[in-house]
Amino acid sequence: MPNVTTDLLRRIQKLEEELESELARRAAELPRDLKRRRVRFEQDVLAAQRRLRTGLYRFLSTTGVITYLTAPVIYALIVPVGLLDLAVSAYQWICFPAYGIPRVPRGAYVALDRHSLAYLNLIEKLNCLYCGYANGVLAFAREIASRTEQYWCPIKHARRIAGAHRRYGEFLEYGDAQAYLARLEELRGEVRRARPPDA
Repeated sequence: MPNVTTDLLRRIQKLEEELESELARRAAELPRDLKRRRVRFEQDVLAAQRRLRTGLYRFLSTTGVITYLTAPVIYALIVPVGLLDLAVSAYQWICFPAYGIPRVPRGAYVALDRHSLAYLNLIEKLNCLYCGYANGVLAFAREIASRTEQYWCPIKHARRIAGAHRRYGEFLEYGDAQAYLARLEELRGEVRRARPPDA
């Protein structure tokens, strides 16, 4: 008989699937065409988007001083994010095959497409590239780390943690040594059968 936690996790997963379906349905209503994984808007839609774009001079002149002061700090993080990207990519290419864990497809997490929107000016496009890359790399790294954790240590923490990854709910209870011994290989088998999200 499934426990309450497992039942709740399944319901959450079902709701997430319903949300994805609804978001896909709403996206399909936009006048656009998808070719080779690139969105192509119709010419009249592009023209309307360009009319809504804030000019670069106006954008820069209305930007607050705080933004100018903090921008170098924000953009300096591209270096550690890029290094993280390289490190986790190398890690999974070297280690995952050794344990039979499927590699995480980077393209399912790192999406660089918002810079193509005609209603964004040059700086907004740069910001969208940066955010898409940084958040994508962090999600990519998190999936790699969650697969690693499920393989080596699928045990919940003693205290509640914020923002646990999607695999965490299935982990074993803290202090349950019998379950750990009984189910470790089962959980390792599950991560070996991990299916990639739609890219």
